[in-house]
Amino acid sequence: MGSHAYFLQLQGTNDRAANALRRRDIEQAVFTDAERALLRFVKLVTETAYRVTPESTQALREAGWTDPQIAETVYITALFAFFNRVADAFGLEDPGYAQKHEDSEPDTA
Repeated sequence: MGSHAYFLQLQGTNDRAANALRRRDIEQAVFTDAERALLRFVKLVTETAYRVTPESTQALREAGWTDPQIAETVYITALFAFFNRVADAFGLEDPGYAQKHEDSEPDTA
């Protein structure tokens, strides 16, 4: 998760949000209700995709997400899982992005 937060910051995500994600603290006030709903859905897809129900996706619609956005969320979540498994299976070294960031900037949350 640390490397994901690092790359989010490179893309312009603010430090408080990136640090909350690094800590896996999606309930932080820094996120909107819609973002928290999406992050909870990502966690569900990542950990127990078989538990996604029509009600799960309807909750996202009610939070303001569109069907194409929900689909893109599933695709991106699945791709990250795929890349992580490939890296793990081939024993690829962790490039240490999270550590590089932690060494250079203090947590401002």
